[in-house]
Amino acid sequence: MKKDSPMIRIAVASTFCALACLSALASGAQWDIDGAHSTVRFKVRHMMVSNVEGTFADIKGTFNVDDKDITKTTSEATIAVSSINTNQEKRDAHLKSPDFFDVTKYPTITFKSTKVVKKGKKFDLVGNLSLHGVTKEVTLKVDELTAPAKDMQGSMRRGFSATGEINRKDFGLTWNKALEAGGVAVSEKVDLTLNFELGEAKKEEAKPKG
Repeated sequence: MKKDSPMIRIAVASTFCALACLSALASGAQWDIDGAHSTVRFKVRHMMVSNVEGTFADIKGTFNVDDKDITKTTSEATIAVSSINTNQEKRDAHLKSPDFFDVTKYPTITFKSTKVVKKGKKFDLVGNLSLHGVTKEVTLKVDELTAPAKDMQGSMRRGFSATGEINRKDFGLTWNKALEAGGVAVSEKVDLTLNFELGEAKKEEAKPKG
């Protein structure tokens, strides 16, 4: 067989293609949000004088992190609205009602990233937030995405933290009451803080044939 025969050229091309694919896979890794060690915290001004804080605890999602090129990183998350907790049972019930989240009709909040924008050593995670039947683009300012580290069981872990803000009226959460002294009972601006612990996704085992 000649050195420059078509068969050799096809074999060489296939080898380069395989190596390129392996390189692409090696540069990224999938991480799952560990719901037991993750929270989404929110803060809202109340009665124009104080802040009310609460959390969502039921969070699921994945991050596909490319440490070689962070702008190729993607993420998505789903929050169960019923997991809201402000440490006041009556207030939580009101927040779940049609006045606010209407949890029966809209049981989840979802976020899906669309791009990553580098800001020096940090970066912004931009994506679509779907809440109360409305989808809007939001920007999360990422404070930290830690390097992977082994936990006590030998599994790989890393941390993610970010902040952002939304206007609840943009998502149809318009309930409010005017105050006699001026102003309203609940601010439109909502501050968000995300703290996630990520665990390296387990690879699916190949199923036996037959």
